[in-house]
Amino acid sequence: MKTFGGKILFLDRSDINTDEIIPARYLTEISRQALKPYLLEDLKLEGFNPHTDIMDKQAIVTRANFGCGSSREHAPWALEVNQIHLVIASSFARIFRQNMFNCGMLAVELAPEQIDTIFAEFSTKTAKALADPQTGLLTVSCQGKSMEFAFELNDFDRALVEAGGWVEYADSKY
Repeated sequence: MKTFGGKILFLDRSDINTDEIIPARYLTEISRQALKPYLLEDLKLEGFNPHTDIMDKQAIVTRANFGCGSSREHAPWALEVNQIHLVIASSFARIFRQNMFNCGMLAVELAPEQIDTIFAEFSTKTAKALADPQTGLLTVSCQGKSMEFAFELNDFDRALVEAGGWVEYADSKY
């Protein structure tokens, strides 16, 4: 099973849509690898530079309704090819969230107050997050400070994540 976490990319905005995650002009690419340089290219967020800020990040902490917009699978693929397997938000667009699980990635939903706490305590530092889909615990840490947050996954989504995605799950079951 993959590791879900690492250095955090903080995106302090709600309603980040799939066109901002991976612009539609790149949807003609035929491999996931071809999407890699374009992740978050069109995201407008003060102080954010996709060419430098994404590097070496393996997790995202953001606000509400992450992945809204069209239902393309390319958005989680663009995250995955950039080694981001964990996104933490107060809510996700339904189809995007399921596409994450279908790709064997982890979408962790926390209460808005918990997201506020993570931003307040960790966003100005080089923080790390680590999520365990088996225990339902998310740990955020930096410079000796650590906080734990419980999250829930239904049994099927947990099975998808643990298998590595829908294809791997189906191969093991059918």
